[in-house]
Amino acid sequence: MAGGGEGPTLEFTPTWVVAVVCTVIVGISLAAERALHSGGKYLRRKKQKPLYEALLKVKEELMLLGFISLLLTVFQNRITKICVKPEIMDKWLPCSLQHNDQTNEEMDDAHFSTSLSGGIAGQTRRLLAAGGEAQQGYCGKKHKVPLLSVEAFHHLHIFIFVLAIVHVTFCALTIVFGGLKIHQWKKWEDEHSKEINEADEVQVKITHVQEHDFVKDHFWGIGKNYYLMGCLHSFLNQFYGSVTRSDYLTLRLGFITTHCRGNPKFNFHTYMVRALEDDFKRVVGISWYLWIFVVLFMLMNVDGWHAYFWIAFVPFFLLLAVGAKLQHVITQLAHEVAEKHIAVEGELIVQPSDEHFWFGKPKFVLFLIHFILFQNAFEMAFFFWIWVQYGFTSCIMGKVKYIIPRIVIGLFIQVLCSYSTLPLYAIVTQMGTNFKKAIFDEDVRLGLVGWAKKAKRRKASMDGSSSGIGSDVGVQLGKVNQKTTTKG
Repeated sequence: MAGGGEGPTLEFTPTWVVAVVCTVIVGISLAAERALHSGGKYLRRKKQKPLYEALLKVKEELMLLGFISLLLTVFQNRITKICVKPEIMDKWLPCSLQHNDQTNEEMDDAHFSTSLSGGIAGQTRRLLAAGGEAQQGYCGKKHKVPLLSVEAFHHLHIFIFVLAIVHVTFCALTIVFGGLKIHQWKKWEDEHSKEINEADEVQVKITHVQEHDFVKDHFWGIGKNYYLMGCLHSFLNQFYGSVTRSDYLTLRLGFITTHCRGNPKFNFHTYMVRALEDDFKRVVGISWYLWIFVVLFMLMNVDGWHAYFWIAFVPFFLLLAVGAKLQHVITQLAHEVAEKHIAVEGELIVQPSDEHFWFGKPKFVLFLIHFILFQNAFEMAFFFWIWVQYGFTSCIMGKVKYIIPRIVIGLFIQVLCSYSTLPLYAIVTQMGTNFKKAIFDEDVRLGLVGWAKKAKRRKASMDGSSSGIGSDVGVQLGKVNQKTTTKG
């Protein structure tokens, strides 16, 4: 079918060939399914529910790919029989027609290329010859050309599959390397908890704000001097040791004082990791608006526009903006404390607030990181797909002066997002007004859900009486706080 009707049909194909091909395909499919199933069992055994849900998200993406593949197969013959005038197909081409003619002449001399840099054997030649074959087929009898050739259908199918696989892989690499960076902060959590346990009594001390490491690292004065120096420091600080020990302990104390007052032993690091795992299951999916972006890119990938080059800078600048903003939130917290106090009784405490984030929504940062990771994966998937499918020297690949910057930017985004931006996101977004549901462990969450259902049923049975329910709310929340304090 991929050859435009060439070769015998299944009716005249040896049965052993059909059996061997089916065995290989089914075997690979079953092996992949068993691997995902085993991974899910391992995550559930380790009580890693967020990562297990992320794995389920990957399964959903694979199911979506299977459905897309089914649609492409079912409607392939019908779409390829949609005939249009040849003049319509001469506009908005990724490669110019002059390059098409030149390539045809070169391939007549060189015949088929079998090297990787030349593409999969004969793919480019068959693609360029598809138009001539179509003229002799269904549309050729009408003196027209097909809207989309069978070969182009096949290549589009492969690209969608490669895109999804590369996106999931890049997200996994980001969370793995980012997690390793966040794991280094655990020693600060353990050391601080040990200091609390070893303290015989609480000693009241006076902290001079200007001498505190957190303020000295992030406070740059008041007025214009603060704005310029603070912004420059926030931008540059994302490229190296973005979170210091004083940063971690100060933000930790601000969170505990705001949301877990009375429980100084609360394990902030464990909560932060659980919250990040909850967010990861959203990032690994390909949302509908990301598919719209893919379609828009394919529309703008016109010869001479170099859209594949310019679009690589979008995630690059977005990532720099996100990293600088997250660093600036830390700077703002230090600035607020330094402006209000000269000295404080006890430890330095910052005040978390949603006002420090864009549009007052910390979740907006997660949306941007999701878009950045997808677009970077899209760029790299597009590059590898073109390289393998058509060859490194293909016109759709572009010139070397456009290719190298794209690769460098893609690798830079992946490293910076894993090493700096993701760890920053994990800790800085906890400085919002509200805490996340990950503050409770799985048992407490299930207890809260069960209690909420019982409360609703009880409210319905009591004919709108709220006095009993109000007292029950206080009792249940008291139990939750007590349990959280014990486990923290």
